Amino acid sequence: MQLDWLADRYPAQLSGGQRQRIALARALAVEPKVLLLDEPFGALDAKVRKELRRWLRRLHDDLHVTSIFVTHDQEEALEVADRVVLMNSGKVEQIGSPQQVWEHPASPFVYGFLGDVNLFHGRAHEGEMRIGADQHGVRLDSPEHSGARDAKAFAYVRPHDLEVRRYVAGDSQGSGPRGIPAKLVRAIAVGPIARLELLPLDASTTGSSDPIEAHLAAQEYAALALREGDTVLLTPRKARVFVDTGVDDPALSI
Repeated sequence: MQLDWLADRYPAQLSGGQRQRIALARALAVEPKVLLLDEPFGALDAKVRKELRRWLRRLHDDLHVTSIFVTHDQEEALEVADRVVLMNSGKVEQIGSPQQVWEHPASPFVYGFLGDVNLFHGRAHEGEMRIGADQHGVRLDSPEHSGARDAKAFAYVRPHDLEVRRYVAGDSQGSGPRGIPAKLVRAIAVGPIARLELLPLDASTTGSSDPIEAHLAAQEYAALALREGDTVLLTPRKARVFVDTGVDDPALSI
């Protein structure tokens, strides 16, 4: 457990992370066939959580004990697990490797649960989804829905998959590039990533009043020279499209 230097201390003299290591040592002492960890790092701060999950991953590789790790922290699950099971209200939504569930989410719930995501509303027709007005809206290829005929659809886009350009006169008249016009409300440029919070000029493109989040490289953001209140044009580089089957609105299940 790498805690031999604490052998003379009492429990009250240990940090939260140290106590969790000792609890794990106590569970492993009986040589269990299966180890159940129910949110073991839930009460710890972010830095300690990160250190402990790396340590737990190394320990697991050394001991080879089958472990079931329950957590609501998506990053924690993807980093620690060999195999991920996502559950929603007692129902299994998807089972697979961390890479599989991240790159190929099986349902709107999985896509929305694993990391930040933006939701856009539109219509799917013969392998294509349209977002916004035809003259300047966005068209997304969705060959998996080639059989759809003007059906209600939802597109999920990660913040880093949104291209951000300055909005110039003529864009809304069809002479400029296609995209979703939005106003920059707030920008947080700290470190290598700039996080932008935007509001669409036409709320019908998202179907809600929720802001759109976009992530840019700090250098790219600086080159755009944007200020809060400026209008930009957003274009999804990559999206996952789901067609509404009329059972449940995917937006309500996230």
